[in-house]
Amino acid sequence: MATNPHAMADETTIVGSIDDADASNGGEYVIADITADGAWLSMEAKDAPTLPAWR
Repeated sequence: MATNPHAMADETTIVGSIDDADASNGGEYVIADITADGAWLSMEAKDAPTLPAWR
């Protein structure tokens, strides 16, 4: 049986955060599935979509 690699498990936890470690560049927006190794992405915080854009 084939599985969907994009399907989310029942125990998935996805979080987002602003990383200000290099605040001189405005910081980075990071989104990650903390239940899976290597499942994250980041972008410059100024380029991150606003909450209404996610709806």
